[in-house]
Amino acid sequence: MKSLPLWVTTAILSVGLVGCNNATVPNTEKTAIAAATSEIRKNNTLLQPWTGPYQGVPAFDKMSLADLKPALEFGMQQQLAEIDAITNNPEAANFENTIVALEKAGEDLSRVFRYYGIWSSNKSSAEFRAIQKEMAPKLSAFSSKITQNEALFKRVEAVYHSDEYKKLTSEQQRLTHLVYLGFANNGATLDAEKKQRYAEINQRLAQLYTAFSSNVLADEEGYVLYLTEDQLGGLPQSYINGAASAAKTRGKEGMYAVTNTRSSMDPFLTYSTDRALREKVWNTYYSRGDNGDEHDNNALITEILALRDERVGLLGFDNYATWRLQDRMAKKPSNAMNLMMSVWPAAIARVEEEVADMQALADKLGDNIDIEAWDYRYYAEKVRKEKYDLDSNEVKQYLQLDKLREAMFYVAGRLFNFNFTPVPEGSVPVFHEDVKVWHVTDKTTGEEIGLWYLDPFARQGKRSGAWATSYRGYSTFDGQKNVLSSNNSNFMKGAPGEPVLISWDDATTYFHEFGHALHALSAKVTYPTLNGGVRDYTEFQSQLLERWLLTDEVINKYLVHSETGKPMPKELVEKIKKAATFNSGFKTTEYLASAIIDLKLHMLDDPSNVDPDAFERDTLNAMNMPKEIVMRHRTPQFGHVFSGEGYAAAYYGYMWAEVLTSDAAEAFAEAPGGFYDKEVADKLVKHLFSVRNAVDPAEAYRAFRGRDATIDALMRDRGFPVPKK
Repeated sequence: MKSLPLWVTTAILSVGLVGCNNATVPNTEKTAIAAATSEIRKNNTLLQPWTGPYQGVPAFDKMSLADLKPALEFGMQQQLAEIDAITNNPEAANFENTIVALEKAGEDLSRVFRYYGIWSSNKSSAEFRAIQKEMAPKLSAFSSKITQNEALFKRVEAVYHSDEYKKLTSEQQRLTHLVYLGFANNGATLDAEKKQRYAEINQRLAQLYTAFSSNVLADEEGYVLYLTEDQLGGLPQSYINGAASAAKTRGKEGMYAVTNTRSSMDPFLTYSTDRALREKVWNTYYSRGDNGDEHDNNALITEILALRDERVGLLGFDNYATWRLQDRMAKKPSNAMNLMMSVWPAAIARVEEEVADMQALADKLGDNIDIEAWDYRYYAEKVRKEKYDLDSNEVKQYLQLDKLREAMFYVAGRLFNFNFTPVPEGSVPVFHEDVKVWHVTDKTTGEEIGLWYLDPFARQGKRSGAWATSYRGYSTFDGQKNVLSSNNSNFMKGAPGEPVLISWDDATTYFHEFGHALHALSAKVTYPTLNGGVRDYTEFQSQLLERWLLTDEVINKYLVHSETGKPMPKELVEKIKKAATFNSGFKTTEYLASAIIDLKLHMLDDPSNVDPDAFERDTLNAMNMPKEIVMRHRTPQFGHVFSGEGYAAAYYGYMWAEVLTSDAAEAFAEAPGGFYDKEVADKLVKHLFSVRNAVDPAEAYRAFRGRDATIDALMRDRGFPVPKK
């Protein structure tokens, strides 16, 4: 689904109907109903209003799976009743009794989904996945019951086309516009027969998304490679310690576990001297969801694509990508594709150079091989050492997880005027002992901003990757609400008492995801729905924050050696900066391959018979995809696109956002105070962070930069030729 207001998107985290009696309830029964409702909430932790400090916090320490299904069902019933109250209002529709009323609807269900999201992403289990599978179609039917509610849409439409609309504030107009689009773009204008089919499609898609993500998780959990001590050649001690800990938690003490996640795979392929093991780890990782067994995702993908195409066809769109991009910055698929294809030739040309360098080094070492995909990271690291005298493992000694967190706090203090203070242990409930919480306040006034939760380590039941999420967004329309934001990662735990050391790429990702958290924490919007985002724009703010990792202030204060405590030497800093564009061919090509395949799949005239594996292979061959590189996310494991719709036909957004990122970074680089220039920082927060989706992204960027962004800065950043005008 897309462009749905907050009151609907809360129900589509996994995306049955829940019965709702529209008859008027006699006054004599209202008291009894209210009492029964209160009793249900009292006995179900997931439904209870949040209590405690900081305006109330989720009771993560009391969440029980036994409460989940009844809480979801009750939450849906309550929200539908609230919708009925809006549609049955005898007064003419206006902004307050329709749009604002919708903003207030669904509080119970919203609370339930904060817990649901934790089970889904941070502590999944077979028991949860069974509930998820059962409830997905019911939740989808529930959301369709709202978006296809004809009486509700007529009220929204009436406000959107009213004289009152012209008198609303710009923020109120933006909200009304987004609410209207949320209906119009999701079947509200269809006739009864098409509405029914639209809802049926959504229910089936909800089941398929759940199955897709469950299959990937099953392959991640089911394929763990256990090593013996004689198979550890080349691996850094920090990795060995983490692998030993991972094996121990899986009942294999004395062995070393290479888990089937990126955070484990990537360093193994970079350092292991055992080529056969590298090939095995590479094949296992890139075969997730593509093993021809009960967890194979290819048939699911074909059905997902066909159903998405049919659904947007009901709305009159030629293909899913056209529907998806109509309200994005790119506006239409051709604009997104043109951007990517303008970078693709330079990217694969750079890959050819990188492979030539690696092959020459392999020949020089007498390794007698042709570079293959499982060799790329290993020999790239050797070339890095030879070409730039830069050893990634040496760099890693200066990248301590705790120190990097302090660095992020420092940057947040300088740019956003935020202060982070650890909350007393036990004062805020958490869902796992690894989770830590900080109180965020304004450094000058002491005003409360909210809380920041951090869940940094990998464990069974936690999905791979890194992400940010919010448990509560800022709003003022119904009393000022503070922000509860979180970051989640999958770093490997080190040995007890030892600092956790991470790679430069992982450190960059750490800053990236913190950028998402800062985007939430800095919000100054009146209405909850305006905390949402535009996909090809929301990655911009987080990508931009990555740039502060290489600032002198961060390097000198926080990138200190794990043993000596001494700052990173200037010589090493210069090597890192000189090597900034190293391997840019690999990084750009593996990303673009995924983004292009995603967009092309969703531009197909008829995807009903597409073979995902064959389409991926044939399309990349036609584009001269280097054989030494694979897509960053191969289609059968592309959770961004097929475990939901957040990035479907929209993975290009990272590149679109990076155009903005590179251009905005040059604004800081050119400022008198550099990356900590107060005037530019204030404009950044005011125009690009605090407004969230209350302002059209293109207008917001122009307010910050004074003009539209160009591709030139991006090409310079990657060391590619700048296109001639």
